Amino acid sequence: MKASRPAKPDPRGWHAHGAVAVGMASSGATSMPTQKAAWACHPAAVAVLLILAWTFLQAADAPKPGDAITNSIGMKLACVPAGEFAMGSPAGEKGREEEEALHRVKITRPFRLGVTEVTQAQWKVVSGGRRGKFEGENLPVEDISWADAVAFCEKLSKMEGRKYRLPTEAEWEYACRAGTAGRFAGDKLDDVAWYDANSDGRTHPVATKKPNAWGLYDMHGNVAEWCADYYAPAYPAASVTDPAGPPEGKARVVRGGSWASFERGCRSASRHSSPAAYQLKFIGVRVVMELAP
Repeated sequence: MKASRPAKPDPRGWHAHGAVAVGMASSGATSMPTQKAAWACHPAAVAVLLILAWTFLQAADAPKPGDAITNSIGMKLACVPAGEFAMGSPAGEKGREEEEALHRVKITRPFRLGVTEVTQAQWKVVSGGRRGKFEGENLPVEDISWADAVAFCEKLSKMEGRKYRLPTEAEWEYACRAGTAGRFAGDKLDDVAWYDANSDGRTHPVATKKPNAWGLYDMHGNVAEWCADYYAPAYPAASVTDPAGPPEGKARVVRGGSWASFERGCRSASRHSSPAAYQLKFIGVRVVMELAP
């Protein structure tokens, strides 16, 4: 994204991812009882086995990628695992922009992400009133500023007693890709997105296209989504861990493309930004729920 682009973003382009063997012993004399297993008498060995068993049980109970819960306002949130991925796009990708330099990113903490964009019904429950140029309870909320989105997360956190926030740009692309590395997290954009070519110039009810591999809908198209980060026109040259963007800037990151975007603007790697105060009919929000450490 070039710093010199028009102040008001063009929604069409959206450009600027076997058990342990234990020895048993016998005295050899038929009149003597068989000795106990060596491990049974060793407290350290018993402790190790207990730790291994506990770890196994925790792993068995841990949510799997895409496993979803439903909170008190009916919002579904899918588990996004910790992991590592290639953020950005390769040099030959169709529609690629210079600001999408490919680099490795590690996400060290799992989190939950809204299965859909925040709907108008959910917004009304948390923030009161209706927000959006298009009216419909199951339509994604739009026409909100970055501060509006942050305030929604803060109010929802108080209601739920859990920490809700905007995703970082890296978390957003990691969740969007869901293990894929192509232009889109699906075989065909029409299967997963409402965009310029099929939207009829408006938003559509959430979750009416196919989800990605982690059960997330509308990561491409419908409405673009505010991220937590300030926009930076260049990615880090080296690998990074849990990046959160620059400490300051003139605009906030927006991801995903919208109903008004061309195909290239809906790619997994496509980046855009908007001044935080703008309220546009093609920008909405999707929230993160942090998991307890």
